[in-house]
Amino acid sequence: MLPWIHLATATMPDGATLRLLRRGAEFSIRLRDGNELMNSRLAASEEALATLAIERLAGRRAPRILIGGLGMGFTLRAAQAAAGSDARLIVSEIVPELIDWATAHMADVFGDCLSDPRVELNTGDVGAVIRAAGAAFDAILLDVDNGPNGVTRAGNDALYGEAGLLAARRALTPGGVLAIWSAAPDPGFSRRLSHCGFATSVTKVRAVRAKRGARHTVWLATQRSE
Repeated sequence: MLPWIHLATATMPDGATLRLLRRGAEFSIRLRDGNELMNSRLAASEEALATLAIERLAGRRAPRILIGGLGMGFTLRAAQAAAGSDARLIVSEIVPELIDWATAHMADVFGDCLSDPRVELNTGDVGAVIRAAGAAFDAILLDVDNGPNGVTRAGNDALYGEAGLLAARRALTPGGVLAIWSAAPDPGFSRRLSHCGFATSVTKVRAVRAKRGARHTVWLATQRSE
């Protein structure tokens, strides 16, 4: 078996270290302790985050879609395939090195998706973008820190806690969709979404396009009718 080769290191705002590794055509992004956050072979559930949400936007003209976390681009590329030519796809990535890795090391993974004129790629905290917005987005897609029970940034609680969810609700247009990816189920988070005024469905999605393997969780939340 081919060995893993260390390509690059990045430091997150809270001081956590990310490592990019490659084995043949396979890439992995891990914490220093070896905990894997992303793998280029495991794309299906991150793709579903985009396709399931955009299905709910059918018929909307020029939708504005905010994507929290660039990662390996799985969610972005799925959104590009599912959204129309008039869509606007705004990607917010807090670790600038991940943007550099997309072209410097993972060009074969990303292809030409970052040159799509529909895409706006920004360095910064997606939570700050959400808090500053007022009914600006038709969909918000969050794939940040493995979901509500994240492992890298304590600050992600500001996204998935009550205050963060209420901010997301305010940032959505009427009938807009908040879609959240998680490595694991979390019934408590489903209750928190409901408490914050969202009608929510939960979908379990395979990590790979196969009948076996790990399942991840996708929440689709829309403003509940009062």
